[in-house]
Amino acid sequence: MSTPLVTINLVVLNGKKYIRHCLEAVQKQTYQNLEVNIFDNGSTDGTKEIVRAWKRGFQVETPFPLTPINLIESTKNLGTWPGQEKAVESSRGKYIVALSVDVLMHPSAIEKAVEVLEKDEKIGALQAKIYQYDISQTNQSSTFLEIQGRTFPKVIDTIGFQIFRSRRITNLGHGEEDRGQYDQGKEIFAVEGAAPIFRKSAFEELRVLGEIADREMFWYGDDLDIGWRMRLFGWKQVYGPKVIMCHDRSTTKGMSRGWKDYLLRIKDRKNIPIFKKRLDWRNKRLARIKNDYCQNILKDFFHIAWREIRELGYIIFFEPAVLLEIPKLIKLLPRALKKRRIVLARAQLVPKEMAGWFK
Repeated sequence: MSTPLVTINLVVLNGKKYIRHCLEAVQKQTYQNLEVNIFDNGSTDGTKEIVRAWKRGFQVETPFPLTPINLIESTKNLGTWPGQEKAVESSRGKYIVALSVDVLMHPSAIEKAVEVLEKDEKIGALQAKIYQYDISQTNQSSTFLEIQGRTFPKVIDTIGFQIFRSRRITNLGHGEEDRGQYDQGKEIFAVEGAAPIFRKSAFEELRVLGEIADREMFWYGDDLDIGWRMRLFGWKQVYGPKVIMCHDRSTTKGMSRGWKDYLLRIKDRKNIPIFKKRLDWRNKRLARIKNDYCQNILKDFFHIAWREIRELGYIIFFEPAVLLEIPKLIKLLPRALKKRRIVLARAQLVPKEMAGWFK
């Protein structure tokens, strides 16, 4: 197998709770042709100091040379994906691991990912099998999946994005116990944003008006926008079951499979900051405005309208502050439509091909 250079780009803001564990997993990778960029979005909790200390004296023992770390400091918070885009400027790798600080990689994760990516030049992004974990509860049972000397329950966090005719977006496998039902690799609609692995050339091809990551989105939903655009531009996105990672998701760890489930999660959703809920609602709609064909919207109109009505009712009763995003969405609409014209003019997949992804 060829061993092209792989760049790990870790974007972090106030990640003191996770940074040592994340870096330890990075340094224990069996794949050796690596470079690491850490883009700090203006942390104030000591994250940067931990990284500097780590650089001065590596914290872990490995049977191979440790990968040096390049720390890039920003004076302000650019957001996760604009931060990833800036980190790419310092990246020389053929492949880019867009890593989040609350994700731990299995030692063989990058090695297994490269095996998949090198087999097909049409693969633009790879999705790992990502399990759930809680960093405060890592040693509970011998039945847990062991990674890096710590243990995690074999509950799936995500194997990528799935989209429905209603334009509902879900994480495939989210909240399911892993019984081998996702042991086969396959193409997926789009990679999820916790730790996707991109072909650098495909990632850079996504620029619209000079931007890969939409600055109007800032955070939340921008990974969906990137994955949807990559799909439109004709790049494959695949799930690799042997590429194993773990994610301590800060939002709810279960998935609603119906409105009864959604109502049961009201208490859990109260723990999600309102600005996250607002950005999630607004940015998913921006992603649809920019990437969805009118022909497919009309075809699925009743599915979309019925979901929008139900979601609006839920918001009015339980999360009315989300409605404050409506004026902002309207304000952003002209520029979103301008980007839409550019995206669809460059699209390689026709409406019928895209419609095949809507379940």
